[in-house]
Amino acid sequence: MMPEMKPPAAPHPLLADLKELTPARVALGRTGASLPTKPLLDFTLDHARARDAVHAAFDAEALVAELGALGLSALRVASRAADRQNYLRRPDLGRRLDEASVAALAGLRGVAGGRLAIVIGDGLSPRAVHAHAAELMRHLVPRLAADDIAIGDVVVASGARVALGDEIGACLKAKMVAVLIGERPGLSTPDSLGAYLTFAPCIGLTDADRNCVSNIHRAGLTYDEAAFKIAWLVRAACARGVTGVALKDESSAAGPPQVAAPTEHGGN
Repeated sequence: MMPEMKPPAAPHPLLADLKELTPARVALGRTGASLPTKPLLDFTLDHARARDAVHAAFDAEALVAELGALGLSALRVASRAADRQNYLRRPDLGRRLDEASVAALAGLRGVAGGRLAIVIGDGLSPRAVHAHAAELMRHLVPRLAADDIAIGDVVVASGARVALGDEIGACLKAKMVAVLIGERPGLSTPDSLGAYLTFAPCIGLTDADRNCVSNIHRAGLTYDEAAFKIAWLVRAACARGVTGVALKDESSAAGPPQVAAPTEHGGN
């Protein structure tokens, strides 16, 4: 005769409070030696969303159109990763431009040289870029303008890894590069955007040479909080001539961000 299965016990009140404060998987309970059905189904769904985010198509033309609505011209480039499978299997290919893109960027050197170059790349979550990049730019541009930081043409990059910004910045002879890119999807956040800032970009730099503002999404950093941090880091980097481990993010000491007046554009 099969033993009677007891229903899962209710979590301790303190654990129930903890579950309200974090998206992490805590106090899931158990049924016998297994997870209860609902937490298992939730995990399976979140895993599927993360996988879908990695393999989502990147619509560069739509992004260029959104940037155009903000008054920003954008140039499309591509890495040496010919397709998504190549991109995922060969991270090195996503860190270098293809020949056509190098030639296209060479024509912009006189326009963007010495300025801040902004690169928007698909990364490991194209979904994050489509969800947040244009809206972040809408909040960031006024903050940069207030600091007299000029932006050249924005570059939209397909098949991009973070380090692709180093070559793009070098091709443009930019003083600094900011790479907005889809971060690796997690089980709680498949659409998180990251911003990577590098002073004096050139091929061969490492993550120790960059500053990162991460977790830009609806349950993480707001667009204005992220724009405030990015603008502070750009200003500090230009003043000190460094980024990465040599530049500590002390933007919080400057106080909470005052809400900037973004350029006209519909919200998402």
